[in-house]
Amino acid sequence: MNALFKKSNPLYLLTDQAVSGRSHTQVARKAISSGIRIIQLREKRISKREIFREALKMREITSQQNATFIVNDYIDIALAADADGVHLGQNDMPVTEARKLMGKKRIIGISTHNLRQALLAENEGADYIGFGPIFATSTKDAGRPRGIRALEKIRKQVNIPIVAIGGISSDNIRQVLNAGADSVAVASAILSGDIKGNINQLLHAIN
Repeated sequence: MNALFKKSNPLYLLTDQAVSGRSHTQVARKAISSGIRIIQLREKRISKREIFREALKMREITSQQNATFIVNDYIDIALAADADGVHLGQNDMPVTEARKLMGKKRIIGISTHNLRQALLAENEGADYIGFGPIFATSTKDAGRPRGIRALEKIRKQVNIPIVAIGGISSDNIRQVLNAGADSVAVASAILSGDIKGNINQLLHAIN
């Protein structure tokens, strides 16, 4: 599963209509054409029926461009839309049960906020963990920032890929990757304003 995250382009885009001012489909089309290879449909404000419709469109776009498509929270939508995987929170279905539904080939990621959660996720068979928030973020209320030192500690004890999340920008992305993250989940730093320009700026900061 490490092949999912490429060192030359470790960007993992989280869609958010409120931040982008665009539909998830519009964002997916623009972002993937600008170099994004992993995209997660994350939406809390619309109905599941609408999320499913967006998921079907995003699956078509990502399939055409050979990009990885993840659905946040909803295993049923991920399966119905034939997504590559699902990303779960701490209050969602346990990884062991999700695996029975998703099967061995699909990706399961889970958000973690401390070492105990990270080790449990790995032990239960998650393909990767999200860890954070690393820095303060206004996109999602995820509690106090954990910081770079916490990420370094997690990296030393967890063997599966780590997707760092929370307040990551072109100013600090290199620091996060140097601390051991395999990938960085980004929303505002890509979605606010010029999507293509923002992606280019992040990739420049990485390389």
